[in-house]
Amino acid sequence: MLNASYQSCIEACSNCAIVCETCAASCLREDDVKMMARCIELDRDCADLCRMAATLMARDSANAKAFCQLCAKICRACGEECGKHEADHCKRCAEACRKCAEECERMAA
Repeated sequence: MLNASYQSCIEACSNCAIVCETCAASCLREDDVKMMARCIELDRDCADLCRMAATLMARDSANAKAFCQLCAKICRACGEECGKHEADHCKRCAEACRKCAEECERMAA
């Protein structure tokens, strides 16, 4: 790893991406999928952004900090949306998103 100070943020981003993908897949299996549409959209966006943030930090990109600021913003939005739902997968996702947002904000500071 080029920059060990990014390690906890990379781990939070990688975990968040997986949890968001799991949440989106689980939302698609809910009885009222239409009600979960915004959650699914944000899960997918968040997962993609988290993966890219982890990649940029792993390569010690000059763009990592700016990207992590955006990642934190999307993680907050995703966590807020998932927090509105009672499903366990949404609750786990909201928590992973909050943790990732905190790590990204700390990294980008």
